[in-house]
Amino acid sequence: MIDVVCGLIENSRGEFLVCLRPQGKHLGGLWEFPGGKVEIGEAHPAALIRELREELSINVEIVQALSPVIWHYDKLTIHLHPYHCRMREGEPVAIEHEKLLWCAPENFKSLPWAPADVPIYEELLSLVGAGLTST
Repeated sequence: MIDVVCGLIENSRGEFLVCLRPQGKHLGGLWEFPGGKVEIGEAHPAALIRELREELSINVEIVQALSPVIWHYDKLTIHLHPYHCRMREGEPVAIEHEKLLWCAPENFKSLPWAPADVPIYEELLSLVGAGLTST
């Protein structure tokens, strides 16, 4: 099982940053919340901060952890740890992704998502509906 982290980065308009996986890679052409693999001995929040700096050239503040997801793909299983975040520095740059999009939660379902991210955006929708997010 591979430990992975992802950031649900919220802007001041209540939109979240979503990223399009590049064609030719595993799950290419599907949208995901940005993040990446946790290195051995690395704490999940530290891994997320590192990954977002490497993949998007931004620094974030972690607001809260959401429920982890275990997802079985054909050749691998991931343990995905999502975190609600806010940007502290920088403007996102698509270094590892084909495209970046600030997406309002009510538009999530219109995008084709990487399967492991679906339960995460569903939990996020319930939090938004309950008024538990916003910058």
